[in-house]
Amino acid sequence: MPTFEITTASADDVGMLGDWAHDEGWNPGLTDDRAFFAADPCGFLIGRLDGEPVTSVSVVRYGACFGFLGFYLTRPSLRGRGYGTQVWRAGLARLSGRSVGLDGVPAQQDNYRRSGFHTAWSNARYEGVVPPDVAPPAGVTLVDARTLPFGLLSTYDRRFFPEARDSFLASWITAPRRTALAAIRDGSLVGFAVLRACRAASRIGPLHADSPEVAGALVSALTATAQDTAVAIDVPDINPAAVRLAEQLGLAPSFGTARMYAGPVPETDRAGLYGITSLELG
Repeated sequence: MPTFEITTASADDVGMLGDWAHDEGWNPGLTDDRAFFAADPCGFLIGRLDGEPVTSVSVVRYGACFGFLGFYLTRPSLRGRGYGTQVWRAGLARLSGRSVGLDGVPAQQDNYRRSGFHTAWSNARYEGVVPPDVAPPAGVTLVDARTLPFGLLSTYDRRFFPEARDSFLASWITAPRRTALAAIRDGSLVGFAVLRACRAASRIGPLHADSPEVAGALVSALTATAQDTAVAIDVPDINPAAVRLAEQLGLAPSFGTARMYAGPVPETDRAGLYGITSLELG
């Protein structure tokens, strides 16, 4: 009989999960794994069949009360045999007692509902080529976010995410092949966004802003730094201004997920959320 065991993933394993996500057509970032592993080194589980990785889930803990589930994947030739279900249960056990979020693809949403998750909103991935000359509003300056005090970025990001995520954020903005921009008005942070190189269109996330004009300027400026002209943003429909902006910038929807929660839906600044950070870690 084959031996199946569930183990904590190594840093190299997390890199492998990026390849699995690519096989699913999710277009992961080329260096996402560094920031993912930094977020919670024990937060990634691998199911191994006779020592070979065959299924996975990420169950990253944030603070004392929140967790995010992602990377729920099983190699195609072994689906339907219960290996993924075993890893799923182990992952949920690690997040027991917390409110848990995930971004679910349509094919899995009914399964997630049966596990107690409910839909809070939908995300649409908007892709395309953005005009390079969208100027920021009067009085707003765009700067390299990495030149600012990290505490300023962390405090601003906390408005849009249920818990502080400093370890993740510090790695997210400094990993190779990405650009992080901040929008400043009168010495205050009014926008923040990161672009990262991917296997296909470069992706922008997070995209936080105090107005659609600031968000549009950030997207335009980031696009100008991308090696590929096309960019992609996972836009939450809970913010209608974000959807309108994506359409005004000439982007078109190409892929959809649902933000789902088991437990209470966290209170965050949804009006300033123009693009989620990642489907895997929230």
